[in-house]
Amino acid sequence: MLGLKKHQSARVDTLVGQNTEVFGDVIFSGGLHVDGKIVGNVRTRDESGGTLTLSEHGRIEGDVKVSHIVLNGEVRGDVYAYERIELAPQARIQGNVYYNLLEMAMGAEVNGSLVHKAGLTQDAVSENNIENNLPTEMQTAE
Repeated sequence: MLGLKKHQSARVDTLVGQNTEVFGDVIFSGGLHVDGKIVGNVRTRDESGGTLTLSEHGRIEGDVKVSHIVLNGEVRGDVYAYERIELAPQARIQGNVYYNLLEMAMGAEVNGSLVHKAGLTQDAVSENNIENNLPTEMQTAE
């Protein structure tokens, strides 16, 4: 997909198959490929690596916090890409995208804000830190 091969290998350690639904948060290291559905947040064990690939059949209902992300499916939640995110033509995001590097193909949709955050880290993604660094109009009302 897009430029994934020129930046890193497409290593897959965990696969969520097309007819599989996972309810609850998923914490992984290495590579996660999702063809099925995850209802819960998806994040890496730490920010030192990890790649999430969401196929055109895949769907995530929850926040995504991963270093490298390749999306061609649907995400309903905020997406935090510590290093790089690639949005393929069938990518659909209902939420905000916080990114360091972004590649977006024609046809991809983001129904939310695109927020560039150079040097984005897991520590900065905690609710308080990320909220305090956003423009006033983007902060959530309590």
